[in-house]
Amino acid sequence: MSDEPQPSSSSAKAVCPVCDKLFTVEEIEPHVDRCLFLNSTENGAGVTSSSSSKELKNSQNQVQAKRSFSIFEKSPSVASKRSKVEEVGSSSVRTVEDMERAIIDLSDEEEQEPRRKVKVAEKDDSQVPLAEKMRPVELTDYIGQEQIIGKNTVLRTLFESNSIPSMIFWGPPGCGKTTLAHIIAAHCKKHENMRFVKLSATMSGVNDVKEAVKVAKNELKFKRKTILFMDEIHRFNKLQQDIFLPHVESGTVTLLGATTENPSFSLNSALLSRCRVIVLEKLAVEPMMKILERALPQYETVMFENNNQTPDIGKLPFIPRMMISSETIRWLAEVCDGDARIGLNSLQLALNTVAARQEQEGSALKLISLDEIQEGIKKSHLLYDRKGDQHYELISALHKSVRASDDNAALYWCTRMLESGEDPRYLVRRMIRMASEDIGIADTNALTVATSTLAAVQAVGMPEADCIIAHCAVYLARAPKSREVYNAFNRCKAALKEVKGPMPGVPMHLRNATTKLMKDMKYGAGYNLLHKDQSGLVYMPEGLEDENYFSE
Repeated sequence: MSDEPQPSSSSAKAVCPVCDKLFTVEEIEPHVDRCLFLNSTENGAGVTSSSSSKELKNSQNQVQAKRSFSIFEKSPSVASKRSKVEEVGSSSVRTVEDMERAIIDLSDEEEQEPRRKVKVAEKDDSQVPLAEKMRPVELTDYIGQEQIIGKNTVLRTLFESNSIPSMIFWGPPGCGKTTLAHIIAAHCKKHENMRFVKLSATMSGVNDVKEAVKVAKNELKFKRKTILFMDEIHRFNKLQQDIFLPHVESGTVTLLGATTENPSFSLNSALLSRCRVIVLEKLAVEPMMKILERALPQYETVMFENNNQTPDIGKLPFIPRMMISSETIRWLAEVCDGDARIGLNSLQLALNTVAARQEQEGSALKLISLDEIQEGIKKSHLLYDRKGDQHYELISALHKSVRASDDNAALYWCTRMLESGEDPRYLVRRMIRMASEDIGIADTNALTVATSTLAAVQAVGMPEADCIIAHCAVYLARAPKSREVYNAFNRCKAALKEVKGPMPGVPMHLRNATTKLMKDMKYGAGYNLLHKDQSGLVYMPEGLEDENYFSE
């Protein structure tokens, strides 16, 4: 019950839990004492009229001092409370002290009742995402990322020896970065000389970091090491990241950061030099299947290999309500694109839907088919960041596939970028570059095709222009390749950078004589329209007559 003070106004009313009558707040306490006393006397509770008024007055004062005011509030359970009081009055209570003790116990029970309800509500985790409920706290339960946390790896050896260095976990969403931090947090709780502080750059600022460092300095006096975990650390700009530098350098805190962005671009270079970057990869299908299978008991669900072979239900620690095939679990593992969070939450959505349908139908055991899962879950997106690493990695893959004349790969990367939501104009602009850089004079029509594709995309728009873009990608991949112009151009640029002193002037016979003064100065003298092999003229500057950029 609430401990808030009652209204002080004389007009405020309260209900007696014994006789259910209304009284003012000032009158209710003496009245309840009389009701309880008279009720116990009428029911033969052993309190007779021979009891002294002094004893009654003392008992009233004790009840007033000990009683909780919560019993005077009217609620839907007033009748049940009154029945309890009547039960107390008709029981084997023989003295006023016993009556007081029983009433106080009843009041305490009323105060504790809402606390019990709150506690039950805290245990109700039906709204907690399955990905959060299944987060392991032991390293032995961690699935995936064997390349960094497997047996005999450096990170695992350091973890088992309690020598955790400052690290930055870099990887795509749902690959296990935060889970690793939770495992380290659980590990710290087992050791008195280690403490774990978790912050998130999405909700915390520099002041929160300063406060954590202040506490860490105090803990160092008691030889306790502080591990500070900063989730989404890339959301701190490079100026804000400077707050970590002196404290990581001095060992005041051990910094663990988690980021989905490339640390080379999103993190301070000084901070990177003090931390070791741990690269996590997307989860493969087999580890994803293990993660999903481990979550099935949360919904009293069991997995079977195929329709002809059912599991031994007798060996299970629970009575299954639903059964799901390994084919369905594999489909979920494949469709989540290596993101365990998407996989687990998709499984939760599917099982909740089937369980609700099962309750409506009243069936005892439900067999979940792949069609039922696919009905509610669609692969609606591909993991792609138009401004991040995926953007540059995929366009690089397309360019190299075109250069290698692999039409199949060029079509794949082109389609993947379009399906991921890449700007088609950017894609075609890069293909215009490929047409000149890699195909060049071997097929000058390639440049025409690429520029025409850009005009078509701007005229038609998406999604109708998708086939036009694919047409261009395949044409460029199949076209003959010549980097002769591109390479000669690069050699010419390099030669210009190597020139010492002033740049050589243009030969007089190549200059344009537009005025009489220029003609008098011999501008254009001796120039003819013949081919260089017949004209007898030199067209390169003085000193570069024998330079040939088209030779190796």
